[in-house]
Amino acid sequence: MAKDERALAEVMEHSAGVLIAAGFPKMPARVLMALTVTETAGLTAAELAERLDVSAAAISGAVRYLQTLGIVRRISQTGSRRDLYQMPSDWYALMVRNSPIYGVLADQAEAGLVAVGDPDSPATERLRDMAGFYRFLQGRVPEIISEWEAVRAQRDA
Repeated sequence: MAKDERALAEVMEHSAGVLIAAGFPKMPARVLMALTVTETAGLTAAELAERLDVSAAAISGAVRYLQTLGIVRRISQTGSRRDLYQMPSDWYALMVRNSPIYGVLADQAEAGLVAVGDPDSPATERLRDMAGFYRFLQGRVPEIISEWEAVRAQRDA
């Protein structure tokens, strides 16, 4: 049990609020933060619903969304019909490695360049920067993940 359950609940809700303000869907943000701050291996859908004071349907949609991102996984519990939802220890890497978003955005920017077809257009400069930036991120993210894993290993050693 946390030293200060109320403060931990505030951290959970404020962190979810930051994610929501950044464009993350509300219920998945709340579920993600509830799983982040839990002191157990994971939570069942019923426990999440109780903790967040929402319906089981809201939890179902949220965990399905988080599973598609690779941030949450569902674990069957032996002898129970209830599944446990948890964040894998490498959730950050799973989310980034499984997401083609940077490549897709770069591809779209490059398609936009072809569609504009005018090297002197202001759109050409913006689209060229967009494509270049997303290709840069696409190449650097695996390096950043590797670097983080090395830092994390040293920290935990």
